[in-house]
Amino acid sequence: MSNYRLLRIPVFVASFVCCCSCSTVAQHQVQGKVPTVENGLSKVWVADQGNGTYQNPVLHADYSDPDVCRVGDDYYMTSSSFNAVPGLQILHSKDLVNWKIIGYALDKITPADHFAVPQHGNGVWAPAIRHHNGEFYIYWGDPDFGIYMVKTRDPAGDWEDPVLVMEGKGLIDSCPLWDEDGNAYLVHAYAGSRAGIKSVLAVNKMNPEGTKVLDEGVIVFDGHENHPTVEGPKFYKHNGYYYIFAPAGGVATGWQLVLRSKNVYGPYEEKIVMDQGKTSVNGPHQGAWVNTPTGEDWFLHFQDMEAYGRVVHLQPMVWKNGWPVIGEDKDGNGTGQPVMAYKKPNVGKTHTHATPADSDEFEANKLGLQWQWHANPKATWAFPMANKGKLRLYTDQLPENYKNFWDVPNLLLQKFPAETFTATTKLSFTPNEKLENERTGLIVMGEDYAHLSLVSKKDGLYLAYSTVADARKGTPETQQLLGKLKGQEVYLRVAVDKGARCQFSYSEDGQNFKPVGSAFTAVPGRWIGAKVGLFAVRQDKINDSGYADVDWFRVTPNESSTFQSKK
Repeated sequence: MSNYRLLRIPVFVASFVCCCSCSTVAQHQVQGKVPTVENGLSKVWVADQGNGTYQNPVLHADYSDPDVCRVGDDYYMTSSSFNAVPGLQILHSKDLVNWKIIGYALDKITPADHFAVPQHGNGVWAPAIRHHNGEFYIYWGDPDFGIYMVKTRDPAGDWEDPVLVMEGKGLIDSCPLWDEDGNAYLVHAYAGSRAGIKSVLAVNKMNPEGTKVLDEGVIVFDGHENHPTVEGPKFYKHNGYYYIFAPAGGVATGWQLVLRSKNVYGPYEEKIVMDQGKTSVNGPHQGAWVNTPTGEDWFLHFQDMEAYGRVVHLQPMVWKNGWPVIGEDKDGNGTGQPVMAYKKPNVGKTHTHATPADSDEFEANKLGLQWQWHANPKATWAFPMANKGKLRLYTDQLPENYKNFWDVPNLLLQKFPAETFTATTKLSFTPNEKLENERTGLIVMGEDYAHLSLVSKKDGLYLAYSTVADARKGTPETQQLLGKLKGQEVYLRVAVDKGARCQFSYSEDGQNFKPVGSAFTAVPGRWIGAKVGLFAVRQDKINDSGYADVDWFRVTPNESSTFQSKK
């Protein structure tokens, strides 16, 4: 909770230093103040340039496999959420450039017991969002259970419970199509790891309600020879043709493919409509075709940026000879390449700037929409105390056979919001006096991870810095116990620089921040980018946990001196 409402104060962070001694708290420090954040607009990435143009990515965060639909003047986006809960974030925009999170379609992942523990890389894959007969539908494939659907009349409100539309292993990347004649169809791909086949697309007929498939399906396209790893299909009907927009060639290196046919079951013609070309945007593909009320066509897709995840780009699109051309076709061959800046879509009006939230003052009675847990949450993990402007995190017992945080469900995380940023949090820790080694702190999570934590000992609280390489393989943490803290309240910080290089620091007074450890390089998680957030854990079973009261979490620009080498 902010004790003041000022204009933005410049952020500062500790300059880069060599690794601290394991026995004492680092003595190097820098002067400055904790940052303030106002009005909810991100301080680290805004796509709208304020002059009628935008810069890509329009979402510099891991909204992988995005899909979008337009209803009137409103655009709604969702994306893969895998094992993060709540899942299927719903974003809203009026102009395709300025986006805000307005809700979630899943408050837990089904089957609930299965997802009570982290299921990295599993869960919600490549959803499709559509509006039909006054209702919003989202379809997605879970590679272990089948294709699910949820629906609602209010995308910012509650969604109905998921319906299993098609049961089976390896069924992924599904998208519905309701035809003019009343028939309904579902296109999907296959995950080779479960189905034993990939690089093919299939179409099933559905009941008109879209709640179940009516047949075994038909393979309509095989990409093995020319378009390996074809997946992520999106289904459209346009000028008498059935179109399937699908990525191929792999997540980091592929291209955007479009198929078309006069018959829903094919045969389909094929054309590459966008690739990297001469740009730096690797693998520009998988996303959504939408139009504006003024008749313009646009395409949103992702770019895999490793630790930053699959960020979202917006490309102009035109139709030529019955085929879409996405991006800029500089050589006239019908295959576009991505733009990095462009004039904004003409939607008939000018709209205010908007971004997904990143900072949080914890002044609401529920978690901010940017936050997600590592697994289906329990009520005993957190208590938003709106009356105090704080979030209370209760320490939860570590899993049986615990090796590292890869298996910890109660990590409260959010996506990296930009290429460079600083995340600072103020918290106080009240451990259970009967226990030792309760921990709370700030974490950068991925297959390698690092965290700065407060650790309870018999004689007080200590600061610790921990790192892990190859967490998915069960590698134990390497911990540096840095020294005893003076009290229960502390400011924890991580600055993220280009290349996802992270420097942790801390302060006991909010003025003097001391760097901790050498710079750590963040890496992706399983099919996701790195994340930043909070945790509270304990080793032992007891009748009452300790807790951390988090005053605020603020995301601000880096200070230029943060990563200067020590002289």
